[in-house]
Amino acid sequence: MSDLTTSSGVPVIEMRAVNVCALKSPGTTVAVNLDWTVNAGDFWVLAGAQRAGKSDLLMLAAGLMSPRCGTYRLFGESMPDFAEENLAERLRLGFVFDGGQLFSRLTLAENVALPLKYHRDWSRETIESRVTALLEVTGLLPYAHLTPGNVGRNWQKRAGLARALALEPDVLLLDNPLAGLDARHTHWWLRFLDRLAGGQHASTDKPLTLVVTTDDLSRPGLWRSRAKQIACLAGGRLTVFRDWAELEMCHNAAVQELLTAPPAGN
Repeated sequence: MSDLTTSSGVPVIEMRAVNVCALKSPGTTVAVNLDWTVNAGDFWVLAGAQRAGKSDLLMLAAGLMSPRCGTYRLFGESMPDFAEENLAERLRLGFVFDGGQLFSRLTLAENVALPLKYHRDWSRETIESRVTALLEVTGLLPYAHLTPGNVGRNWQKRAGLARALALEPDVLLLDNPLAGLDARHTHWWLRFLDRLAGGQHASTDKPLTLVVTTDDLSRPGLWRSRAKQIACLAGGRLTVFRDWAELEMCHNAAVQELLTAPPAGN
């Protein structure tokens, strides 16, 4: 990671008194007066029920939309900022959309290659080598030539992950990555995220800062042994907990439902 996120102590993500609007309905506010700090090396789980606003908050964190009010800084820079001179900072953040959000007419390999073609002045051979490596570590190499419509949702999600890792980001935002997956694919994702958080995976040689959204806190084996930072979005408010013990003692009905009820989807 750069000196900005290590020696300087500048937060990766810093929101103060932020109001979050809905991406699909800008006139609707989904969270108010939000204060949130993500530091380099954090592993956050951001929980909330269906339509609580988790995806909208993640979109704002990615700089894809503006806060209705308040301030948001990414690596110390005000966001959203689409100035060309700040592009390098924005590209230090990768986003994994729920479902992958792939281009339907491109193959999985072509989807993964897109960020490299747009943002790296590399030869075709170098790009192909990088894409092949990403497809291999995500188990997608046998499906590289297929378009998204010809593979299952589980493989689409992995392709979205591979694409987000293409530029070797410092921060990875993942919107409900486990939704709709069977046990085998869920375990693969959890193992892969563990390695990314520890900097132990071949796709990158550095620990990544991770923010994962979920609507399922009821299964102890999912996040409790790996995510060290926890927050819940409920009733338009973001509550940050010191640890899992504090979360479990919370009497908020919406939080308790996340801890006890099966997930309803995102």
